[in-house]
Amino acid sequence: RWFTHFYVVSVLWNGFLLICLFRAEFLGESFPSWIKDMHHALGRDSQSKDMGNEHFSALLVLLLLWLHSCRRLAECLWTSVFSSGVIHIVQYCFGLGYYIAVGSTVLSQVPTNVRNGKKLSVQISWYHIIGVMMYIWASLHQHRCLAILANLRKSRSGKVVSLSHSVPFGDWFESVSCPHYFAELLIYVSMAITLGIHNVTWWCVVMYVLFNQALAAVLCHEFYQKNFSSYPKHRKAFIPLVF
Repeated sequence: RWFTHFYVVSVLWNGFLLICLFRAEFLGESFPSWIKDMHHALGRDSQSKDMGNEHFSALLVLLLLWLHSCRRLAECLWTSVFSSGVIHIVQYCFGLGYYIAVGSTVLSQVPTNVRNGKKLSVQISWYHIIGVMMYIWASLHQHRCLAILANLRKSRSGKVVSLSHSVPFGDWFESVSCPHYFAELLIYVSMAITLGIHNVTWWCVVMYVLFNQALAAVLCHEFYQKNFSSYPKHRKAFIPLVF
């Protein structure tokens, strides 16, 4: 349940960055000086050439990241049923820092003093469409899987009746033990596509999410196998048919 704090921070911080980039892109306003200082530290403070679609791509990814945080916050507040598990203070602090850093990473992919001046309709490319469609697809499945987990602890009327663990079935649970973690990876991959596929920095973020979610999935998979003797043998831990 303490993950709720991460999404509150993400909604506020990334929402602020989204507004800053939107105002700079469409209203011609300057970024705050401290954001320019951050860009200077990251080496993206000044570029003279036209950056093509990078501004719009970053704006779109920031929007997707903010929407993802809003949905996850809503799910933490009104969908998920949490047990009495705790989180380590180091992991908690790291999580808060991560959601601040990930939005700043998106913003740092474009210089603060260049605007390409193209109309919005011209800036939409094929990879934007593919990325957004993949994002929606993965987000829907993640929500369904989280709802399945929550319903395991609820009665038919929606009242919480248990905090114990049970074996989930339905949707992507038929293939993997932790489809919500797999969907998280797909969401970040969709953002990499939306940024134009070639963005090395964001692929590093994707690799972090891959290893982070894979580790969590393996631990959950081993928990299911240890505690439920009739657990489906064909299920993988993280990626269907692969891992």
